[in-house]
Parts: sequence; structure tokens; C-alpha cells
Amino acid sequence: MIRRRRTEEDDQHNKERWLISYADFITLLFAFFVVMYSVSSVNEGKYKVLSETLSGVFNAPQRSFQPIEVGDQPTVADTQSGKDVIQPAVTEAPQNPSMDEEGRTEALRAMADRLALEFDELINQGVVTVESNEAWLELSLRNSLLFSSGDAEPHYDAFEVVGTIASVLVDKDNAIRVEGFTDNQPIRTNAFPSNWELSTSRASAVVRMLTMEGVEPARMAAVGYGQHQPVARNDTEEGRRRNRRVVLLISRDASIRGVMR
Repeated sequence: MIRRRRTEEDDQHNKERWLISYADFITLLFAFFVVMYSVSSVNEGKYKVLSETLSGVFNAPQRSFQPIEVGDQPTVADTQSGKDVIQPAVTEAPQNPSMDEEGRTEALRAMADRLALEFDELINQGVVTVESNEAWLELSLRNSLLFSSGDAEPHYDAFEVVGTIASVLVDKDNAIRVEGFTDNQPIRTNAFPSNWELSTSRASAVVRMLTMEGVEPARMAAVGYGQHQPVARNDTEEGRRRNRRVVLLISRDASIRGVMR
């Protein structure tokens, strides 16, 4: 009887050993799918930038196969050689010459009111500010609305924000200067050796997004200030958050060189 009881216990133990192998298999299968999911995940902001860029390239009119009509180009006299030289064409943003200074000031106020209405909720949260006077309009955005920490690639939500701004600015001729700012925390990577490069890259990214939304490139300039123009103290976390920002300075006038505070 004793020998038979031991044999039954051994048989029962051998029958349940498959559960151990099955559990190991399920664990490995779960780990495999987790790895596959992480590999397949992409930065949606980068994907949209790439998608918009490729669409622009393939939908653009052909250029290389069009003959250049040299004879139709305007010429000017070279005072040193006495010969005529071709004057290159200059692309300009659309102008509104019929609008006087008072009219342009009123149009700027209307843009400020519309932006304040569009970003009412974010203004109440303290992440967007809109200020204006007779000469310029300033729209300030916290970096968290547009970029991840230490990065200049816009995240997906940034496109909705910039699209809203572009809907106010498109089909106008006001000059726009996009300014990037950081806090005083140092950064040293292959892409951004210092905060100068980071702030400038972020400003340039916003310019590219505005261009994708139909704002004329000739109206815009991108400037990076790094950590050198703070609006708050950098010795507190809240102060550093306020200093990390992108500012759109929109001029009443059309000259990009005249956009000055």
C-alpha cells in the first residue's frame, strides 16, 4: 500500500509540471508583445512634420524642367564693369498698402482680441498670455504646450495650438518674429550644445509649422535668446517654467526688420 501511494503522488506531480512550462511561455509571449509595441510607437509630432514635408515636396509644381527665361529678367547696370547684370527676383509677403496706420492698429487689436478668445481657457490656466499696444502684439506660449523637455521636435498637441494661431495670421501681411527662450539649466547634447541652439531650434520649429499652415515664410523670422532674457527668477521651479517659453511678436507693419519692442 505504501509503495502504491507514492507512485500516485508522483504521477499527480508529473501531470501538473506542464503548468510551469505554460506559465513561462505566457510570460515570454507577453514580454515579446511589450517589446514589439514599444518599437512600433513613434513620435506623432515627428510623423506629422515628415508627412507634411513629403506632401509639400510631391505636390509642389515642377521646377527643374522649366526653362529659365534669361532675356525676360530685369537687368541693372554694374557701375564697376559697365555691363548689365541680371537682377534676381525678390519674393515679398502680401502687402496692404491701402490701409493707413490707424487702420493697421485697429487690425492688430482685432487679432489680439481673436487670439485672446481662442486661447481663453489656456490664458486662465496661465500658460498663454496675450499683450498688445499700438505697434505690436505679443503672444507668449509655455514650452510645455509645444515641446517635451530638452527637445525641439513638437509633440502632437502642438499642431493644434499652432494651427489656431495660423488661422488668425494667415492672409495678413503683418511681420512675425518667433522668439525662443529657456531657463538657466545647462544642456549639452549632440543636437544642442547649449541653450542657444535649443531656443533657436524651437523658434525655427514654430516657424516651420506656421509655414505648413499657410503663413508666408517671407513674413517670419526665428530668434533664440537662450536663458538670457528671463521673465522670472530661475531659482524656483515655477520661475523656470515661466522662462521656458516661445513668444510670437507680431508687428503692426509689414517690415520684418522693423519688429522691435
